[in-house]
Amino acid sequence: MKKIFLLAVLASGLSFGQSKKVVSSDVHWWGYKVAKTESSSHDGTVKVKSGNMIMKGNELVGGDFVLDMNSINATDLSGEYQGKLNGHLKNGDFFEVEKFPTASFKITSVKKNNDKVYNKLVTGNLTVKGKTSPVSFPAKVAYNKGVVSLESNKFSFDRQKFDVAYKSTMKDVFVKDDIDMLVKVTAK
Repeated sequence: MKKIFLLAVLASGLSFGQSKKVVSSDVHWWGYKVAKTESSSHDGTVKVKSGNMIMKGNELVGGDFVLDMNSINATDLSGEYQGKLNGHLKNGDFFEVEKFPTASFKITSVKKNNDKVYNKLVTGNLTVKGKTSPVSFPAKVAYNKGVVSLESNKFSFDRQKFDVAYKSTMKDVFVKDDIDMLVKVTAK
């Protein structure tokens, strides 16, 4: 009877998948003024606080990531201007990090993508400022010797769906709704 129970526990673990803990990450963002050009943009990083990727055999089937919004940092500026923009991004004009210190992404599906480099289409629920909306992006997913890596192609999401809005309506029209992101995550 104990053998049957042990076999059932092992089988259920295989059916749900094996969790791999995120050990490194690089999340890069781009925000744009109305004219979407490099000269009218800012870019930077945000750190992954924690995360897991769920593997079933050699395939990524799920996962979740928590972003530390206090770590949001504009990397295209330095000194006083960088400090001002970082403060601006963290305050009530945009991400309200005192009230919402984290954002999250939960993978809901991973499908084959007909791209030779970005072989998967990852879909999930992005939660920012307590609001959740689906986001999909093409990604290169690889699994080798117990290590899984996910690298997205650059993708966009609409900040307005998450109430990430410049609180002055006149100023908000000068900022594009789309935020671009590039995500690299490794788990083992």
